[in-house]
Amino acid sequence: MLFSILLLMGICLVPAHSKPAGEYLGSPFLRHSFEEAKKIVDDAYLYSRRESLRRVRREVVSPHDALRLLKQPRGDTRSAVRSADYMAQTLRLLHDRVHRVHKRSLNATDLLSKEDLQRLSQITGCEARVHLPSCASTPNLNRYRTATSVCNNLKNPRLGASNTPFARWLPAEYDDCISQPKGWNNRTINAFLLPLVRQVSNNILSTTDMGVVDDRQFTHMVTLFGQWNDHDVTFTPFSPSIRSFSNGVNCDESCERTEPCIPIPIPPGDPRLPSRPDSCIPAFRSAPACGTGYSAYNFGGVPNKREQINSLTAFLDLGQVYGSEEKLALSLRDLTNDGGLMRVNARFRDNGRELLPFSTQEVNMCATRRRVTNDANATEVPCFVAGDVRVDENVALTTIHTLFVREHNRLARALRRLNPQWDGETLYQEARKIMGAYTQVIVFRDYLPHIVGDVAMRRQLGRYPGYNPNVDPSIANVFATAAYRFAHLAIQPVLSRLNADYREHAQFRSVPLFKAFFTPWRIIFEGGIEPLLRGLIARPAKLNTQDHMMVDALRERLFQFVQHLALDLGSLNMVRGRDHGLPGYNAWRKFCGLSQPRNEAELGRCLNNTSLARRLLQLYGTPSNIDVWMGGVAEPFVRGGRVGPLFACLIANQFKKVRQGDRLWYEKPGVFTVRQRNALSKISLSKILCDNTGIQTIPSNVFLIPSRRNAFVRCRDVRGLDLSAWRDRSCSENSGPGDSCNEVDETEDASQPDPLDSQSLQDNEVQ
Repeated sequence: MLFSILLLMGICLVPAHSKPAGEYLGSPFLRHSFEEAKKIVDDAYLYSRRESLRRVRREVVSPHDALRLLKQPRGDTRSAVRSADYMAQTLRLLHDRVHRVHKRSLNATDLLSKEDLQRLSQITGCEARVHLPSCASTPNLNRYRTATSVCNNLKNPRLGASNTPFARWLPAEYDDCISQPKGWNNRTINAFLLPLVRQVSNNILSTTDMGVVDDRQFTHMVTLFGQWNDHDVTFTPFSPSIRSFSNGVNCDESCERTEPCIPIPIPPGDPRLPSRPDSCIPAFRSAPACGTGYSAYNFGGVPNKREQINSLTAFLDLGQVYGSEEKLALSLRDLTNDGGLMRVNARFRDNGRELLPFSTQEVNMCATRRRVTNDANATEVPCFVAGDVRVDENVALTTIHTLFVREHNRLARALRRLNPQWDGETLYQEARKIMGAYTQVIVFRDYLPHIVGDVAMRRQLGRYPGYNPNVDPSIANVFATAAYRFAHLAIQPVLSRLNADYREHAQFRSVPLFKAFFTPWRIIFEGGIEPLLRGLIARPAKLNTQDHMMVDALRERLFQFVQHLALDLGSLNMVRGRDHGLPGYNAWRKFCGLSQPRNEAELGRCLNNTSLARRLLQLYGTPSNIDVWMGGVAEPFVRGGRVGPLFACLIANQFKKVRQGDRLWYEKPGVFTVRQRNALSKISLSKILCDNTGIQTIPSNVFLIPSRRNAFVRCRDVRGLDLSAWRDRSCSENSGPGDSCNEVDETEDASQPDPLDSQSLQDNEVQ
């Protein structure tokens, strides 16, 4: 009773563990509950898979089907999620039975002995998720990254590794203080009810594609590169089940809130969507990390708080190219020869150049060509496959994936010519290592300054401070779920396709964004990747303005292949923040040392927009309740950036941790030689495009709008990577690049330019 009263008052208490209450919770009882839970979970997974296959074969994939399939856990992530579901459902059954015995509410974990909890962790598979591996037997540990980034940190081998929980910079705020999403029980927060996320989207985010304002400084490549970079470091899987574990409700067919269903209610009178009573957009909760939520067996964080899983490594290592699990990484390689190459498409080429391989997944969520083109004889192709499952989300993203796979293979072939004695494993790892450095250089030197602005770059990022094993590089929940989703408001409603003269392509016209979701066939049959790349580097990004926020293609027509109820990306972002228990806008402003507005006048000054502040408070009641994503994207830009002060702080803080907590960061002495680092500081995204396409002319800086200062230059005049620094002068043909007999220059030269200082930024522009 006391706990219930405190909960209603908004006060959360973490119950202390007591001794076992009786023999009924002994090992046989525990084992029986586990076996029943296992059957419930396995049956729900099987049912969901059969439903997915049935819909795909009938070609009735709905928008929420596409999103759910896109966010499905695979490989080791699926094992981790399954273990978490086994644990959660076992404890649910135990709780129900304890409640029946005692006739009052008790937490089952309070009544389990330490031995019972240990046994439960073993039989569910959760123990394997927290067991610290030994790094002693890992080969080439100081030379190359593992696919999972396990053992990047030698003191804590799982820090920053794939399939570990997101970090929490502020404690989670759940409705029941443990697991239920904010607003789940319609209880007041700071004396106000949270508004429906779809209502917020309608009132604040709504815009028409005709009202799009073009960015006068940055190209659409900035937006898509940001998405590409996000897919290197964050992926939050859903539960594989579309059916409630507790009552069997199908999340696709009901608006009932029951795990893992988290439906998005449609407010009465919604202008675009059905407004019948109790209508909703189906959505699914993010999968919990093993042993969190209602379980007492956790990862050492705040007891009994639900945490979500990051399937990817936290490091800038191009996991979206290579995969973040060993089995996936191996499957993406071309093992038919000893060239160290990535596997490519065996059926199709792009003007003689490589394309991504096809997926062999039985469930194909990609839109069929014949349905979109109304051509009954159209040749169908499956989805592409890459290191990240979202490769097919839109064709512009697919082009960047294709570009970097080609660059890996170009590097591997060049390294083989340079060092014919190297075997395929060495060629693969050296090319992968160079590619990882590429993304670190480009993100910090060329991309982040355009996003977080001058002040955050100087105060939070600045020069490389060196490796610190005590820094946790893990991706923060607020970064993945809110801050790094800012670019959803910088996406144009059309993906431009341009010819060699950078004019509208006569044969393959620009494609509306809502017709570019999951359409890999457009790459194969509609001109390849070059027209799309030209569109990205020569056309502007959308400018996020406070009166024109999110385009119709994302807010009303997300993943709308046919006339199904489409998804709303703005609503999804906000409901995901509530699902993850993210604190509100003011809590994060305080975290960043910013002011915390208390009323309309103060919020109006914060946003430099009194009208927007009034509309937000009409919905939320108080600035403290504003969803952090909504508050963040509503702020005016910082100087030189494309986010407000809150997101500038959170994004810069995350990348600061990622860089400083990475033992294999490219600037760390010993990772590359001084000559190699100097060569890497001169690479550019422009050159990567030139080397891997038939594009002949290109803007000097592909992130900036072409202009007199950022003129088009011939590709042959663009400076490239000097690979001579990788020539292996080994004393034996059998020696590898890290052997002691190699010519290694590790003399630190203070005259070498810092790739982040202003002079180097000028030097690194294409000459």
